Amino acid sequence: MARVQRITPCLWFDSEAEPAANLYVSVFPNSRIKAISRYGKAGFEVHQRPAGSVMVVTFDLDGQGFMGLNGGPAFKFTEAISLVVNCDSQDEIDFYWNRLGEGGDPRAQQCGWLKDRYGLSWQIVPAAIEQMMSGPRADRVMDAVMKMKKIDLPALQAAAQ
Repeated sequence: MARVQRITPCLWFDSEAEPAANLYVSVFPNSRIKAISRYGKAGFEVHQRPAGSVMVVTFDLDGQGFMGLNGGPAFKFTEAISLVVNCDSQDEIDFYWNRLGEGGDPRAQQCGWLKDRYGLSWQIVPAAIEQMMSGPRADRVMDAVMKMKKIDLPALQAAAQ
């Protein structure tokens, strides 16, 4: 029997869990919508959602399980949590930056961070960023990163040399 993923991030949306999950699975390989559950009549006095509307979407992004909950407008995403996308090339950085950032807030772009159209923060970074940011070269790399919106991998590699 397959083991259930022990820790699954739950993303709270007002009412956009299904379109957000559809966007995310269209961007990442090895991704899929696993299930969609809907609100029923029970609990309406608390959740105030019409029966039949989407309650929870479970989905995989590149094999990692997530849950999207349509919980209403009470809570919004903040930069206090972000999803990190480790990229092996500038082409990957460009792809994820462009796809996830489309329709997002361009003012929230800095140092490889962006906000998507649903307000979720992402970090689109080179897979080797931890290695680049260690040792005597860390200050040079940090100085370079701080001047970027989207990460320029060749410029970071040059700073790391």
